[in-house]
Amino acid sequence: MPEHARPLWERRLAGPPDTLGTWARLDARGRAAWLELVREAGCRGPGRDRPAGHAYRLDGTHVTDEAGLYLALGEAVNGPGGYFGGCLAAVADCLRGGFGHTAPATLLWRDIGTAREHLSRTLTADGRPYDLFSAVLDVLAGGGMRVVPA
Repeated sequence: MPEHARPLWERRLAGPPDTLGTWARLDARGRAAWLELVREAGCRGPGRDRPAGHAYRLDGTHVTDEAGLYLALGEAVNGPGGYFGGCLAAVADCLRGGFGHTAPATLLWRDIGTAREHLSRTLTADGRPYDLFSAVLDVLAGGGMRVVPA
């Protein structure tokens, strides 16, 4: 375990967070470690899917990097410390059921402009420009989740 992740693991082992945005104060490495923690917890057992037509609320205030995107999405669907994918393929898998969502649904995204600003010009692992913001919107739409700026 990387030394920077040890305090996060210790905090998580004490129990899941009870407030939204626990991850928001973390730096990029901390957010990546927190995302790994919520992925581990989220993939241990099946979640309870909400009925079709549910409206989820995403606070986009701190969606300034890729990990922040997935952490905010996980919390929107599954509450504090919730998981709903850690990459686009995982989000697509979660949209198929078993992770809190039943299509069709609505995602009410507050402060969507922050994500648009920070994620529209990301880079792939090999340095090519990539519009992660548009890609996640496409995946959500393909899984029956309509995104509405709130």
